[in-house]
Amino acid sequence: MSRIRHWLFVSVLLLSPPVGWGQSSAPGQSSAPGQSSAPGQSSVATAQAVESAAQAVESVAEALPYSRDQAMTVKKLNGIDIAYTQAGSSDGTPVLLVMGLTGSHRLWGEDFVNGLVSQGFRVILFDNRDTGESARLDHLGTPTLWWEIVKNMIGLDVNAPYSLADMAADGIAVLDELDVGQAHIVGASMGGMIAQIIAAQYPERTASLVSIMSTTGAPHLPEATDEAQQGLMDVGSADEEEMTRQLHDMGMYPEAMPRQLMAIVSAGDRSEQVKSIGVRTLVQHGADDPLLPPEHGRHTAELIQGSRYVEYPNMAHDMPAEVVPALVSDMVNHFRPQ
Repeated sequence: MSRIRHWLFVSVLLLSPPVGWGQSSAPGQSSAPGQSSAPGQSSVATAQAVESAAQAVESVAEALPYSRDQAMTVKKLNGIDIAYTQAGSSDGTPVLLVMGLTGSHRLWGEDFVNGLVSQGFRVILFDNRDTGESARLDHLGTPTLWWEIVKNMIGLDVNAPYSLADMAADGIAVLDELDVGQAHIVGASMGGMIAQIIAAQYPERTASLVSIMSTTGAPHLPEATDEAQQGLMDVGSADEEEMTRQLHDMGMYPEAMPRQLMAIVSAGDRSEQVKSIGVRTLVQHGADDPLLPPEHGRHTAELIQGSRYVEYPNMAHDMPAEVVPALVSDMVNHFRPQ
């Protein structure tokens, strides 16, 4: 029953406004990028490194072209309407960003995307199916979460209207549409799972992998923390219609949550698939992640031969403004190995 409670908790937590996502942390808090580490080992960085990275991003901020509200192109890709947009030079090395559960591309935030653009990368963003301006799939029905999770626990098939593999194929279809043969694949949370699948199933399309605050889905990994569960207390008190409006403004689409959560549950333990990944991999994780504790990121790195794991202080299951320069700096170094 604890595993059922965990997944129900996850479903509610991910519909809560992500604290600090793209916003500043409390005064006096800071984060730092990780230092170099041996493959699969953790590393923690210094405040001096984060300050340098922040200055580098801020120095070009005024000239950056990306806006989270910029126009998108909608095309029939992989059998459904998928919305995508781009930032940076068309001659830059492509980077495909894959967002997490219920999130559209808007959740990446301008500082993060422009940090990559400022380094000369061509950043490709798209709305996962069921979110943003991509096809909204309410007609596929809404799985009853508690019942589907019980079925999964006793070994029965769950009602998953689509799979993580389908969502990975959506990302590849975007690359096909843009005539991009290979890109660095970056995914956060559920997007990290999708990115892992792309790296495993489409290695020829994957220049490298970055898995942010994600997991392998292995059953031995720890559940959400007690502190995170405490944060649920105020969720039910908000007006449902108003909360949905606020989430849409942020770039989150709670209507998709039951279907996307079932895609995660039906994927199960992906450890063997993750172990098969042969591309260069950077695993980034928050030291204070209450939803997917750091053990999830460490396990991912342990399974991928030659990977690098970086853990960020004062980062939870979010990307606070102070941490963004660190994430970008480590990512750019990963894209451009010495």
